[in-house]
Amino acid sequence: MAAEPGALDVVVAGAHGGAGTSTLAALLRTPWDMGSMEHLLELDRPPLRAKGRPIVLAVRNTAVAAKRATAAIGVLSEWDEQVAALAIVSDGGPETRDATARFALLQARVDGIVRVPHVRQLRLAEDPAQVVLPSKARHALQQLRSLLSRTGGDATTRRQEVECF
Repeated sequence: MAAEPGALDVVVAGAHGGAGTSTLAALLRTPWDMGSMEHLLELDRPPLRAKGRPIVLAVRNTAVAAKRATAAIGVLSEWDEQVAALAIVSDGGPETRDATARFALLQARVDGIVRVPHVRQLRLAEDPAQVVLPSKARHALQQLRSLLSRTGGDATTRRQEVECF
C-alpha cells in the first residue's frame, strides 16, 4: 500500500472531546485518527498502542484541557508510549495564563509543543484538507510536520494496525 503524497504515518489522539483531533488528522493526512482518549484513561490497560508511530496529542488551549493533557500524557507514559507533539488547538479565545503555565510544565514530557491557531473555515468545511489555510495555520502545520519527521513520522508502507482499547 503506497502512502499518499505528503501523508504522515502518525497517530492523532485527543486528550478530550472537541480537541480538533479529526481536523488535525485530516490536515496531516494520516489515517490514524483515534478520537478522544479521555474515556480510556482510567482502564487498567493502555488507551492506545501506536506500534512505533509518533503520537500527536490534540488539546484545546484552556486550563481544563491542559489538566486533561497532563492526565493523558501520564497514562501514555505509564504504558511506554511517548507523545511526539502536543498540538494546542485554539478555539478562538485567548489562552489564559493558567493554561500557558500548565502547558509549559508539559514541555519536558513531550518531544515538542505546537500551537495551532483558530481557523473559522475549518468549522464550516466538510473536508478540512480542502480549506485554504492562513499563513499562521500553515506555519503551525509545517512546525508539526517538521517535528514529526524528526521523530519518525514520515509515511512508509508499514502495515501494523494501531490498537485503541
